[in-house]
Amino acid sequence: MPIKDTTLQKLWQLRKELHQEPEVSGEEKETASKIRRFVEEYGPDEIVTGIGGEGMVFFFDGEKPGPTVMIRAELDGLAIEEINSIPYRSKKEGKAHLCGHDGHMVMVAGVAPLLAENRPEKGRVALMFQPAEETGEGARRMINDARFKDLKVDYVFALHNLPGFSRNEIIVKEGVFAAASKGLIIELQGKTSHAAEPHNGISPALAVAEIIKLIERAPLTLSGLKDFSLATVVHAKLGDRAFGVTPGKAVVMATIRAYYDDDFSKLESEIEEQSRNISEKYDLKIRISETEVFNSTISDKNCCEYIKSAAKQLKLSVIEAKQPFRWSEDFGLFTKKYKGALFGLGSGENMPDLHNPNYNFPDEILGTGVLMYHHIIDQLLKTKNA
Repeated sequence: MPIKDTTLQKLWQLRKELHQEPEVSGEEKETASKIRRFVEEYGPDEIVTGIGGEGMVFFFDGEKPGPTVMIRAELDGLAIEEINSIPYRSKKEGKAHLCGHDGHMVMVAGVAPLLAENRPEKGRVALMFQPAEETGEGARRMINDARFKDLKVDYVFALHNLPGFSRNEIIVKEGVFAAASKGLIIELQGKTSHAAEPHNGISPALAVAEIIKLIERAPLTLSGLKDFSLATVVHAKLGDRAFGVTPGKAVVMATIRAYYDDDFSKLESEIEEQSRNISEKYDLKIRISETEVFNSTISDKNCCEYIKSAAKQLKLSVIEAKQPFRWSEDFGLFTKKYKGALFGLGSGENMPDLHNPNYNFPDEILGTGVLMYHHIIDQLLKTKNA
């Protein structure tokens, strides 16, 4: 089913409105309201709101019982200043849609007009809008919400626009599509002293140096890893800017990544264990915490076949990725719980990278995303029974 020109114009306009008013993770109230007003125009049979924060699910019922297929988009923007000069650039200082979530939302919302015009013969379609993807918290909060647990979902799909690929190319990969990642915060506590009397204090300086070296080298020196793993120091602070004081505290922050859960656990355990050994060596207290936890995103083989078949029907080029992507997506929690897949939609070979201050989602791929979702849903509901 083609998208009407009038509908496509409405989708483009909605995307620009969302782009101008970005909201970061945990603050997506107005964004959710805009999406709800749009989707409600097309008569969903059931609406569940306030899931895990501002999360929402809109259900469109088929004529007969059948499986429930859910498609998902992210509501949140980024805490980064936009630098391009487009007429609809962000109105909010230090906040912008630089990952394409404005486009992702509109592609999922854009399925509503098609469903309103032509309901599926059987089954249910669920349009899900998730908060706080960028922090890795939104999917977990939604899944842990009692109201979401009551929803009977059989399949889940999502897409992410991918700069570096030709516009409207479809990128699939069975198995691991995107890496697991986690932020580690290592806090060290010693004892301050006068800089002229360091022997009266306990400085974490040497421990910080050793821990930084440990983190950066761990993926290279740790034996038994099956595939890609990476540890990156992203921040370190030792004491304060005071030339008369020997520091008594420090913090080191790092991101760890791996394709496979076993490798991820080994890397994390190695860094934590050796950091504790180093702190003990220098008579320091240590506290290790975690943040922004993302599971690896694993795509089901059969669900990937539906994606490839939909692309073939739409006469789109399909690329089967040879390696998983190193970035992370909290959609992995959904594919861990339900059969599903994440796929890529090329947004341009020369597009600025995701999270680049000059990035802007290309409207030229918006219709492709809508039709891909609709074709996946249509195929699945026609071939699967309840």
